[in-house]
Amino acid sequence: MKTFKKSIAVILSATIVLCSVSACKSSGLNNVSPIGNFKNSSYTYDEAVTELNAFNQQLNSSVKTGTPRLDIYNTEADSVSLADIDTFPITVEGNGDINIEVAAATEMSSSAPDDWMNIVAENFNKAGISIDGKSVSVTIRKITSGEVVTYMTDGNYRPDVYAPSSNAWGEMLSAKSVNVIKLTDRIAGNTAGVLMEKKTYNDFISKYGEVTLDNVLNASLAGDLTFAYTNPYTSSTGLNILTGMLYAFDKNDPLSDTAQQKLLDYQKQSPPVAYTTGVLRDQASKGIIKAMVMEEQAYKNTPELRDYVYTPAGIRHDHPLYTFDYVSKEKQDAAKLFKDYCLNSESQELATKKGFNLHDDYKAQPNGMDGAGYIAAQKIWKKSKDGGQPIIAVFVADTSGSMSGEPINSLKSSLLSSSSYISSDNYIGLVSYSETVTINLPIDVFDAEHRAYFSGAVKDLDIKGSTATYDAVLVALKMMIDKKEELPNAKLMMFVLSDGEQNVGYSLDRIEPIVEGLKIPIYTIGYNLSDGSKAVRELQKLSGINEASLINATSDDIVNHMRNLFNVQL
Repeated sequence: MKTFKKSIAVILSATIVLCSVSACKSSGLNNVSPIGNFKNSSYTYDEAVTELNAFNQQLNSSVKTGTPRLDIYNTEADSVSLADIDTFPITVEGNGDINIEVAAATEMSSSAPDDWMNIVAENFNKAGISIDGKSVSVTIRKITSGEVVTYMTDGNYRPDVYAPSSNAWGEMLSAKSVNVIKLTDRIAGNTAGVLMEKKTYNDFISKYGEVTLDNVLNASLAGDLTFAYTNPYTSSTGLNILTGMLYAFDKNDPLSDTAQQKLLDYQKQSPPVAYTTGVLRDQASKGIIKAMVMEEQAYKNTPELRDYVYTPAGIRHDHPLYTFDYVSKEKQDAAKLFKDYCLNSESQELATKKGFNLHDDYKAQPNGMDGAGYIAAQKIWKKSKDGGQPIIAVFVADTSGSMSGEPINSLKSSLLSSSSYISSDNYIGLVSYSETVTINLPIDVFDAEHRAYFSGAVKDLDIKGSTATYDAVLVALKMMIDKKEELPNAKLMMFVLSDGEQNVGYSLDRIEPIVEGLKIPIYTIGYNLSDGSKAVRELQKLSGINEASLINATSDDIVNHMRNLFNVQL
């Protein structure tokens, strides 16, 4: 196996230690710094590295090294892996003689105030509408616009009606040989655009004039603005802004080499693409992000963003309604009745109250894209999202006793299947932990051989003992910092997969200043956690140190969450 023993030797080598061993080892290990003159907060990067090395010197004697096997039958990572469609919830259940299922964008199929279509569907179901004496009803499934495209083209999902945020997704389905039938261009008007904190907005206007994507990009490239956007594989706003950027880079051919190179240059200095709009909203509410993408309806319904100024950009998000040629004529007729009901005066008045139908005077801006162009733009973004910089990432897997059974099985299967979304030019390692820490796989480029070793190491994860989460985090951080010496321009990130709270080893409070000083984002993936539990609070705090995110998912939908997270980050 490639340089395995050598890599482990480097990882576990002695580093600068500025205290005596006897002073570092004590019953107060969680609370005592190996370097006595360091505070528990506000480390510089160099201080954090020195402290990290000292902590790892103390941990070295208990850290184990695994011997991963080459898994040549790594079939899980060879195919697209999707969770069952039922992981996307039914929010309204119809029971008519003729019932149609509507795959509806989340901004209209969630809880209040994002529940416009749910209310309209419930009213429709109570209205006693019929066709040839047969009662008609609708069922609403809450699912992002991008996931519908994924499930219809890579899975076997066949909704009767599709209500995405924008026309882009319908055009993409057509480009993927799904015969769509457009019922209407609009059932609830909306726009996407640029959201800026007021002072940032005023400064921008004074220097660049009007808020346009061209000017936003110029300001970003000049270092005057940090502009954040969302995953264009699932987010309509992210796809809108991405294609608008490509068009701004080259209006004659937004998919040209010139546009691709400019996007690559832009990505080198832009913040990481956010996993969800919710992550952006949370960061904005904390004052971390001053400029970002947002749909107008979401902005309207987020009081925390009142100090931001919204400017529409790109194409409109008017929620077209589609059915398909595989749908029976009876159901197509029912779909037309539901379309008409969505457009009646009562439903439209409700849409306005829910934050839709604003900026009706805004005209869609061209982006030079058709369905195939949108698909190509996603692929271009996937290649350029890291600005040409390699990524060093370590997965930290909880193998303590509480993970026995379904949690560890879910962890293994989701990690293996989702690994197909990790680019082969990234550098990946694996650490597991119970009461002790094991380096299961040293960091190396994720080529076919290392991918097969990764698969073998994941499959061989074994359950036992207590939960030393933060000891494992320290070991993984050391692995990444050491690897960064070989790849100084690399971007570093960590993924912690766990179902519970730490109960042995270092505490979160003790390692927090190290994590903060290193500026390495730590994404946490929680298995079957209870909302509001201490475990959830700890994982949220760990992810929040450097503005990453917690995925608190059930065993059923963790595959989708990890697939989307890896699409964004890896």
